[in-house]
Amino acid sequence: MHVPAGAIPKDGPSAGVTMATALLSMLTDKCVKPNLAMTGEITLIGQVLPIGGIKEKVLAAKRSGVKEIILPAENEVNVKEDLKAEQIGDIKLHYVKTMDELVPIALQLG
Repeated sequence: MHVPAGAIPKDGPSAGVTMATALLSMLTDKCVKPNLAMTGEITLIGQVLPIGGIKEKVLAAKRSGVKEIILPAENEVNVKEDLKAEQIGDIKLHYVKTMDELVPIALQLG
């Protein structure tokens, strides 16, 4: 579900990992962990690409009661620069580079 940027601005590519995880959950009959949020664009080969709006997305997830968030590894710098520890609170942040790294975190495989 790669949504290449090209020259056309668009909304939605940051939902790529979420859409792929939902499909994988359905195909494998494995549930996605509760209280988990994720964001990131993915390529056709499963690389997780950085996205914008990290601060806003983390704060919105926290307000919604999310306990874990999966983010693109390249966005770790945005978390460190844009968010204070008290804004993150007790949310566990996972940084991933590929869908292979994301799946064991997101799906209840046991």
